[in-house]
Amino acid sequence: MTHLSDKEKLRASKKKKRLIIRTIILFILVSAVIFAILTKKDVKMLKVGDQAPDFELVDLEGNKHRLSDYRGEGVFLNFWGTWCAPCKREMPAMERMHAEFEDKGVHILAINIKGSDLQVETFRDDYGLTFPIAIDKDESVKEAYTIKPLPTTFIINKDGKIEKIIIREMSEAEIRGYMESIQPE
Repeated sequence: MTHLSDKEKLRASKKKKRLIIRTIILFILVSAVIFAILTKKDVKMLKVGDQAPDFELVDLEGNKHRLSDYRGEGVFLNFWGTWCAPCKREMPAMERMHAEFEDKGVHILAINIKGSDLQVETFRDDYGLTFPIAIDKDESVKEAYTIKPLPTTFIINKDGKIEKIIIREMSEAEIRGYMESIQPE
């Protein structure tokens, strides 16, 4: 019969505790992964050619904007944030293109993601923006359009179909080109 020393018993006890803790941690991690897989929403990524999801938001002046109200005209649908440096850089070019294309049936609709009224109004005033700006306070439109990076812009034709999805900052020439591409005849 072999007798274990107190040191050996203590070592064996610690080893057994570590094994139990590791098993519990592994069980929790496996459970979390299974839970995430089972509860994952079936997110449909929008692509070129898809019908753009309709929505209704209120702009800073209190006017309602439904995407479906723009049927028959082109829409430059821009998702942005007040903190987003690329968004800040492309806003002046968007304003110039708004002035040029508004009467030609191409509209800019800028959707701020979850900013406060004060933040967005201050931003608008600082940049002298005149196109409609709405705030997606509950992020429902962001989710419908599966927006990840900002800025993201959807170029939507007169039939409400997505012509192009741009997930980066654009130059003024690019903005002009996209707006020309959805100008109704």
